Amino acid sequence: MPPEDEAKRFRLGAHRVRDPEETLERALRHAGRFGLTRVAVLTGLDVTGIPVAAAVRPNARSLSVFQGKGATLAAAKASAVMEAVEAWHAETLAAPLRWGSHDRLRESGLAPLDPARLPHSAAAPDLSAREAPMLWVEGRDLADGSPLWVPLDLVTADYALDGPPSSGFLQATTNGLASGNTRGEALVHALAELVERDAHALWLALPPAARAETAIDPASIADPLCADLLARFAAAGIALAIWDITSDLGIPAFRVLALPGREEPGVEAELGLGCHPDPGVALSRALTEAAQSRVTRISGARDDFAPESYAAPARAARRAAALRALSEAVPPRRRFEAVRGCAAPTIHGDLALLLSRIGAAGLGPAAWVDMTREEIGIPVVRAVVAGLEGTPGPAGGGYAPGARARARTRAHA
Repeated sequence: MPPEDEAKRFRLGAHRVRDPEETLERALRHAGRFGLTRVAVLTGLDVTGIPVAAAVRPNARSLSVFQGKGATLAAAKASAVMEAVEAWHAETLAAPLRWGSHDRLRESGLAPLDPARLPHSAAAPDLSAREAPMLWVEGRDLADGSPLWVPLDLVTADYALDGPPSSGFLQATTNGLASGNTRGEALVHALAELVERDAHALWLALPPAARAETAIDPASIADPLCADLLARFAAAGIALAIWDITSDLGIPAFRVLALPGREEPGVEAELGLGCHPDPGVALSRALTEAAQSRVTRISGARDDFAPESYAAPARAARRAAALRALSEAVPPRRRFEAVRGCAAPTIHGDLALLLSRIGAAGLGPAAWVDMTREEIGIPVVRAVVAGLEGTPGPAGGGYAPGARARARTRAHA
């Protein structure tokens, strides 16, 4: 675990050791190195007024446009630019690789993560993941610093056709890829994202009646930033549903669905997710992500948006599904203050808490790969936790429910 014990100096929608203006300035010093050509303010494309920005890397080997959101415009710009920065680091990973199966690496005396306990692609071959040959990169155990080899599929963001060969087994996404002002800050962000996706997968495994029990009453939300964001959506005529999707790990996590009051071209229901030890931060992240998702759809600024997703049948199907979800959330049954926070005064404290909760749930090991380039000085990490669920949806070859999600489904059968 990194030794930093930095105090949190910025607390508006995020817990950071530096203000977003300083984070942004430090990152933009290296814009040319990252191939970052411009930073756009997209807020005005929508009616909420919630800050959204985009950073553009035309020659990226993953996506070429990276979105960012925040409580302020500076925070949104910093969010977008840091997304672009971490993607560049993951696309240009400079580390020795090994080729072989999990079993072969163990036979040679190395300690690889068990691919059978990592997120699988829906298109994974019907073979033993432990016997499948794949590329590996050396990481470290977050508990004791010992070497742990991690499948490259879960580390790299080089998705170009001439990129490294994929195993075909694992869900290759950017889940757990994060940057920060310090390594500790980056790791907290990475682990929170992994916990968020796991929590969402477990929530989706519930039957509709059980999901309905988790709907949050917006009138119970007293957090000042979240209340302001809710007011912006309401003033724009956008209906919201909020669910508490916190998992057995006890790290606050929320799901937000934003649905426009009337159908109009280019605008539709969008989701936002957020997870953080502080419930206010977690919910504000979900709310701002929903706003970001709206603007992203309006602008078309995603390389992986399929043309058919804009066709009338697809749009109608998504709206019908959103209306069903909204109806299931009425009346809301849970109050916001019932979600217990667990944030520490320092970044290091949050990191220790996340690792403790992960271990107490019988999950892990938790590995991390440090992709920081010392000549650049921006901490970038990838975290991978054995046993956590992957990202629901089509990303990375599709989502195959893991052991936790399957157990949740069986428990409610």
